[in-house]
Amino acid sequence: METNNKVPMRKSLHMLIRAWKIWGVLCPGVFVSQFFRAVVKAASPYVTIWLSAQLINELAGRRSPDALFFWVCLILGTQALLQLVEALLTRWVNYQNDRAKRVDDRIYMDKMLELDYPQLDRAYVHDLYSQMCQNENWSGWGLARTREHFEPTVTAILQIVGGIGLSVSLFTSKVPEGNSMAFLNHPMYAGWILLLLLVVAVLASVCRYRGNQYWPRYAEEARLGNRFFSFYGFMARKRNRALDLRMYSQQENVCRVYMEREKIFCPGSQIAKWAKGPIGLWMALASCLTVVLTGVSYLFVCLKAWGGAFGVGSVTQYIGAITQLFLGVAGLLGQMGLILFNGSFLQDSFAFLDVPNTLYRGSLTTEKRSDRQYEVELRHVSFRYPDREEWVLQDVNLKFRVGSRLAVVGRNGSGKTTFIKLLCRLYDPTEGQILLNGIDIRKYRYEDYTALFSVVFQDFKLLALPLGENVAGSAVYDRQKVHECLQKAGLDESRFAKGLDTYLYKNLDKEGVDVSGGEAQKIAIARALYKDAPFIILDEPTAALDPIAEADIYSHFDEIAGDRTAVYISHRLSSCQFCDEIVVFDEGAVVQQGTHQRLLEEKEGLYATLWNAQAQYYAQKNTAKHGCES
Repeated sequence: METNNKVPMRKSLHMLIRAWKIWGVLCPGVFVSQFFRAVVKAASPYVTIWLSAQLINELAGRRSPDALFFWVCLILGTQALLQLVEALLTRWVNYQNDRAKRVDDRIYMDKMLELDYPQLDRAYVHDLYSQMCQNENWSGWGLARTREHFEPTVTAILQIVGGIGLSVSLFTSKVPEGNSMAFLNHPMYAGWILLLLLVVAVLASVCRYRGNQYWPRYAEEARLGNRFFSFYGFMARKRNRALDLRMYSQQENVCRVYMEREKIFCPGSQIAKWAKGPIGLWMALASCLTVVLTGVSYLFVCLKAWGGAFGVGSVTQYIGAITQLFLGVAGLLGQMGLILFNGSFLQDSFAFLDVPNTLYRGSLTTEKRSDRQYEVELRHVSFRYPDREEWVLQDVNLKFRVGSRLAVVGRNGSGKTTFIKLLCRLYDPTEGQILLNGIDIRKYRYEDYTALFSVVFQDFKLLALPLGENVAGSAVYDRQKVHECLQKAGLDESRFAKGLDTYLYKNLDKEGVDVSGGEAQKIAIARALYKDAPFIILDEPTAALDPIAEADIYSHFDEIAGDRTAVYISHRLSSCQFCDEIVVFDEGAVVQQGTHQRLLEEKEGLYATLWNAQAQYYAQKNTAKHGCES
């Protein structure tokens, strides 16, 4: 995904204003503090310039000791006060910026958390998210950068306003008639001088703009380099990578790739060449034009002062005012350039923030039935994932009620997990309907419907939070109920020193416990039990266990499922013998359905084929084992 596509200035400004509105809502103190500091920053030079002009005029005029003492004290006091105020405002600005940095990550994380699963599952969304993280964390471009545009822009505008205010009298002050410099009174000369100053100021700003335009191009390179740096660090510090690195002697290879990309930051890098070449030339030209600007200003002011248009003190005032005025012009144009550069990165940010949720949200409330009498029916359900053409499920018809035990089996890629995702409404069917008690599930409130399901996915994840919070999914929970669920799941709590308050893993607590795969699986089951939903689904959570251990877990779990519907997905058919009904998927379709015994009687069916293949495999394995032992 490229970020070098230029965005028109109008669109860049529109996105900037939108970003400022976001920050204004989330962190209003950022702009308030920056505004007041900008006022002080812009006013300080002009206050000093004006006061210095009065002091010089007094020195060139009456030279009253009292007046001189007054102006000196006023200058020193004003400067001290302005510096104190700016220091206090800087502390305020820094505090607000620190708060904003914490909010910065929340903007994107909150968006990720609120996205519907179909959108979250798209590679496009993850690419956008990764792009933005790289933009913000490594290159410094994107939404966060917009906060940095505010204060310099306000400062530049105030500098321009203040410069115009203090320099207007330069053009209105008249050289006395009869003086050789009286020709400067003609509006034409003043106009030409003003035009020349503007042209030179704009050209200097354009040169800086041309020089700075290389930095966003470098940002892309730097971002790529930092990706490799992060990957290298990840490979070096992750324990689960250590074995492969050492067994296959990949350390040197990893270092080689890193060092190749590290050249991005070396003296011979592209940015170094740019610095010595075009960037340096453009910046040098900007400096030369700034010197010309200063020279023209001094010439015009000194000629009018020589002609007697104003006193010596006013020379300081006008020179300072003109300098600040055109510093403001240069600063404003520079910010416009940076805003334009940031436009392409902002485009990525808003492309992500504008990703819409696609799942229809109904309004019906699901029945809170004490008898748990729910019936689920899949009626002619077909499904294919977004941006894909192949069908994952085709014309699936299935019905089951609460209290039943349903096993879903089939080869890899047959559609089993997709069936569960549709059942839990992580996706909606492409065709057909899923009904709950005869009503299309899309008509129910999303939160009400998903509350009916507890799922242990095959790739379930636990959080680096206390044991109790992992089970309950909340910081406030029923501790007794959590203990009961853990006991039912068969977890031994004795090795958790702080009981339910023991952190899992060491990410957030150095005394945290690294749980084994079996312990993690039991905690996941306890989590499903704590939710106490009418439907409990186990999607191959025991794939890493041996068949005997898996069968033991399933049979035990069948006991504690009670009056709930239990849906089991497993490759190992022996684990499904105790189920009321077995559904066999193949190539996205239900090809068989019935009890274990009846499906075995269908000798040519897929279930019998899979069963016999697994039985033969385990028989051969046991024979080989006994042969080795003898």
